[in-house]
Amino acid sequence: MTKGLIVLALSYALSQFYRAFLPVLSPVLKADLGATPENLATASSVWFLVFAAMQIPVGAALDRFGPRWTAASLFAVGGGGGALAFALAQSPVHITWAMVLLGVGCSPVLMASYYIFARQYSASMFATLATAMIGLGSLGNIAGASPLAWSVAAFGWRPSVLALAALSLAVALAIAVLVRDPERLPVTTRGSVIDLLRIPALWPIFAMMFVNYAPAAGIRGLWAGPFAAEVYGADTLTIGRVTLVMGLAMIVGNFAYGPMDRLFGTRKWVVIVGNTAALAALVLLALQPAAGLVRSTALLAVLGAGAAAYGLIIAHARAFFPPHLTGRGVTLMNLFGVGGVGVMQYATGPIYRAGATPTQSFTLLFTAFAALLAAGLLIYLFARDRTD
Repeated sequence: MTKGLIVLALSYALSQFYRAFLPVLSPVLKADLGATPENLATASSVWFLVFAAMQIPVGAALDRFGPRWTAASLFAVGGGGGALAFALAQSPVHITWAMVLLGVGCSPVLMASYYIFARQYSASMFATLATAMIGLGSLGNIAGASPLAWSVAAFGWRPSVLALAALSLAVALAIAVLVRDPERLPVTTRGSVIDLLRIPALWPIFAMMFVNYAPAAGIRGLWAGPFAAEVYGADTLTIGRVTLVMGLAMIVGNFAYGPMDRLFGTRKWVVIVGNTAALAALVLLALQPAAGLVRSTALLAVLGAGAAAYGLIIAHARAFFPPHLTGRGVTLMNLFGVGGVGVMQYATGPIYRAGATPTQSFTLLFTAFAALLAAGLLIYLFARDRTD
């Protein structure tokens, strides 16, 4: 099982890479394919929306077939095939369709790990394991920053993405060989996602899940590149450094959140404090988006660290799941989390276009993300706290 979890962590790192590599590629995709920031916003939103939509069938597949073949088959077809399609793209439309495939391929890998954690390990360890997996997988965020910028400069963007296609296929094969499914539960009770939606305690947690990841993922996965380039005149390597700092902060945040529920005896208030810090960073960015690249990078880092509560929020919700709906439960939470990113990515294209200058455009963007996060925090205040 350890070897299987290692390859699942690697597949999740690739998932993090694919959701976050567009900012670094934005200058070369604009030069070679004429892809505008709005084109890339659409492509990014499609990845998240497809990923979110896949969570319902993925949850059913995890409960019925187990994580091994669910993750291996989808990651081979979508991850490997999507990266290949991206490398061969000749227009922004091709980029969008490649991101559709990548969204399908990446959809099961984190949830396969969570399914194993929920079935094989004690409930009290779930938050620590879940956030550690995200922290390790966030190394893909790092690879999608300065290392990708270096590879593009040295070899070109098409060969770099072709190499990623080959790596994705190899990882899918390793999942099929090394992952072991937990012992199947006896089918004594049937259930569905509808049963989960009927649990009132989950709805405030759904609201927090919907907004928690959207600002950090949206900015790190798309808008950080155009922000640095258009407001500060940054080149590809500088964009790589800015996104690297934010990616490192997200990793630190994930590992920091992991043990906090056991340390403080609460999940709800740990999530609220961390996301309040993220909200403060967004407000400061909205008020002065052009106050300096170092200041802005530091605020992006605070946002990334504060908004890294993804695994802890899933752990909060998992405390209310019936055992026979574990797979559907964790994927339903993932649907809300990634769906929130997809909706906001789609909405941010018109918001960006509404500004008369780059500074105005990013003021509007940061304000929209701040308003979304504030609304989610307000609803989450009514959530029932629960630890295992």
